[in-house]
Amino acid sequence: MNLRGGWALIKKTWLSWVQHRSFFFLLAFGWMIPPLIYLFVWSTAAGGGTVSGFSRGQFVAYYLVLILVNQLTYSQTNWTVGDVIRYGGMNSLLLRPLSPVFDALSSEVAGKVVYMLFIVPVTAILALLLRPELHVTLHNGLAFIPALAFAWALRFFWGYWLALLAFWATRADALLALQDALIFLLAGQVAPTALLPGILHQAATWLPFRYMVGFPVEVLTGQLDAAGILTGFAFQLSWLAIALALFGVLWRMGVKRYSAVGG
Repeated sequence: MNLRGGWALIKKTWLSWVQHRSFFFLLAFGWMIPPLIYLFVWSTAAGGGTVSGFSRGQFVAYYLVLILVNQLTYSQTNWTVGDVIRYGGMNSLLLRPLSPVFDALSSEVAGKVVYMLFIVPVTAILALLLRPELHVTLHNGLAFIPALAFAWALRFFWGYWLALLAFWATRADALLALQDALIFLLAGQVAPTALLPGILHQAATWLPFRYMVGFPVEVLTGQLDAAGILTGFAFQLSWLAIALALFGVLWRMGVKRYSAVGG
């Protein structure tokens, strides 16, 4: 792993993204719309009372934090990996003196910085207007940092190993679309996972998708006690280990069979 070269690539990619920041601001705004819709739906439903223990202010706090977490964990670069493999772009990446993973990571870091230049001020303005009920304790604040880091790593590597199936299949992107649909349903975007009924709540608890987005939000907003946080970390790290193992195996197998002209 050429860390010095990787850092240089990250800086180069960031400068490129900044030059086109207005386009990425529009993308970030588009990604904000679904959580904002559900923010207004659930806060209106709560009104002056509560829905399953959530008040209007708590719904506002939950979805404003979710907007930030979703932007920080979303791995848009996974959608480009399949095209790079299919169209021969992997040729030039394999010739570099650093792992091709750095190409995706450079876009990840650059994208997060550019998106946050838009998302943070907009979310702050919404917080001033909508007045969320968010009482962050030292315990929850400290637990949120690793929860967010592991959530990004899990979402990135889970999507990356799915994208690597493009070494064998031409439509591996369909699995990424399925993953995004499951994240939307089970990771707390349609509703906080505590409000999901029966089998959906069980699926959210056991499958990896909640731990890519919803779990850090639940930690920061105080929905989980100490036991719930530790259990969440156990699931998060277990699924991350599985994602890393699948990534490593598929990468080695895929590169061995890879061949392309051009790129």
